[in-house]
Amino acid sequence: MIIKYCDSLVIGGGLAGLRAGVACAQKGLSTTVLSLCPVKRSHSAAAQGGMQASLGNAKMSEGDNEDVHFTDTVKGSDWGCDQEVARMFVTVAPKAIRELAAWGVPWTRIKKGDHEAVINTKRTTIHEDANKHGLINSRDFGGTKKWRTCYTADATGHTMLFAVANEALKRDVNIEDRKEAIGLIHHNNRCYGAIVRDLITGDIMAYVAKGTLIATGGYGRVYEITTNAVICEGIGTAIALETGVAKLGNMEAVQFHPTPLFPSGILLTEGCRGDGGVLRDVDGHRFMPDYEPEKKDLASRDVVSRRMIEHIRKGKGVDSPYGKHLWLDISILGREHIERNLRDVQEICEYFAGIDPADEGPKGWAPVLPMQHYSMGGIRTKPTGESPTLAGLFSAGEAACWDMHGFNRLGGNSVSETVVAGMIVGNYFADYCIETQIDIKTETIEKFVHEKEAYMNELVSRKGTEDVFRIKNRMKKLMQEYVGIFRDGVGLQKAVTELEELLIASKNIGIKDKQLSANPELEEAYRVPMMLKVALCVAKGALDRTESRGAHTREDYPKRDDANWLKRTLTSWKDGDTMPTVEYEDLDIMTMEIPPGFRGYGAKGMIIENELSAVRQKEVDELTDKLTAEGKDRYEIQDALMPFPLQPEYKRKNQRLGVK
Repeated sequence: MIIKYCDSLVIGGGLAGLRAGVACAQKGLSTTVLSLCPVKRSHSAAAQGGMQASLGNAKMSEGDNEDVHFTDTVKGSDWGCDQEVARMFVTVAPKAIRELAAWGVPWTRIKKGDHEAVINTKRTTIHEDANKHGLINSRDFGGTKKWRTCYTADATGHTMLFAVANEALKRDVNIEDRKEAIGLIHHNNRCYGAIVRDLITGDIMAYVAKGTLIATGGYGRVYEITTNAVICEGIGTAIALETGVAKLGNMEAVQFHPTPLFPSGILLTEGCRGDGGVLRDVDGHRFMPDYEPEKKDLASRDVVSRRMIEHIRKGKGVDSPYGKHLWLDISILGREHIERNLRDVQEICEYFAGIDPADEGPKGWAPVLPMQHYSMGGIRTKPTGESPTLAGLFSAGEAACWDMHGFNRLGGNSVSETVVAGMIVGNYFADYCIETQIDIKTETIEKFVHEKEAYMNELVSRKGTEDVFRIKNRMKKLMQEYVGIFRDGVGLQKAVTELEELLIASKNIGIKDKQLSANPELEEAYRVPMMLKVALCVAKGALDRTESRGAHTREDYPKRDDANWLKRTLTSWKDGDTMPTVEYEDLDIMTMEIPPGFRGYGAKGMIIENELSAVRQKEVDELTDKLTAEGKDRYEIQDALMPFPLQPEYKRKNQRLGVK
């Protein structure tokens, strides 16, 4: 039996996991990062558009600060986020981006003088002052008041991932790839590490640590069509769920991106629209201003996705052999801009759609259709990143419900969250590992190892009749058809009922290949039941939440219901059950810095208001007026309205050009 010990164990080799690993190494901890693939090939590399941080450098970013970023994030979440966490996030984001610059990320920089930009389809001249030459630039993104998304052309995730991976290697973080965590070691409501399968040899081993952090990304592959990489199957989330102790939060909150390339599902970054690209219908008409006259094509992602589907339902979709779609037109940006700032987008369109998006007119329009993209839900954590119910288990990035996104995230906030949560949560995680000792018996560890070994042997020797691929494909079809952009009670009930039947059927899976190593069929056999549990948490949470909030849209309950549903969904799983246990935790309006209100999209009157919102708003207004009259600055006012936890080194004020 192989048992490996370390101070801190990180499961997941993307941006969040690597940055947390760096945080641990900075404090002298022996740190191991486990990854399904070589870390520089993690899904974080697929992020194109940029990372949000309120630097306020560029002309179109002037006046941006933590308060503006915070307001955009809270409204973007449709008042589903933890506002304390959102404050932590916006405070650290500028520090994170400057740290990344020091680590070698080649951020696109401001050039002094005049330059052209396309704003609302019109070419506009923007003048950048000489004193801003060389500072980090930013582009426009959906749902933001300021141009805040910092970028490296359209390969932001790639450059960030390489820089953070190199920093981890520089600090001697032990990175082991082709290793899959298939279970957590836990005893008396405390986590002690993970049971891990070597994907090459098939060996089962234990990694024991003072603390364990899961940063395995989202669960998009439970859907039939997704922009997520093939490894984003939610297994990290599932192993936390299967402890029966850790809980998941807001699993029904699933984001659909407006502009994946159709039908391949490869993402075309929001930077396309941020730079001035527009959506067009079968007639070539730019339709988003008809629905959202203020933000137009740069409304929040959940809003744009819904409007696109609504427009197709009105008969304005483009017919194709694969179904209906709409067009993304970036040709109006000009060839020079596209080949400088959107090179990856151009290559993706050329390779997977046979078009050059820089060609003028309809010839260069790219076929797009909303598809599953991001998971707001995940392992429920405290602001420190630790599970409230399973001590020693932390989570960061898309795998976590930290919860700064609520029911919809803004574009650029997720890439930012990976490194910001990696810093904040990684720091708290490192402190936990410093202060904690391993006190688990070897026989307890052995029990977990033997259980997984026995399970693998049972799977290959089972005489089952169920086909794992049939079950997996049916799960994906159900999630796509009934738990998508638009949902209703009848469809959700059908999905929940059939998903439960599939989970029961998965106990009778039979596989033809009987070897324990290099066996993809075996891997599917143990992963698919876990994916089904994740899918059931999503579908059951969506069925029970009888309102529409952010990316969760119930056509039979079209209003946001703050009176009854201003709460976070918690799901857990008891051993032997075929359905998750669903509970709720209330969001406290009376502690919010920004009480619930109109989000700014669609028709007014689509909210069932909570009477406490007006009460809290009156308190906020009176306190703000009083402190302003006393000459208090925005930091003092904010602290009086809603104090938030954060390490002192991260809470210090951010510096901006020309701002005291």
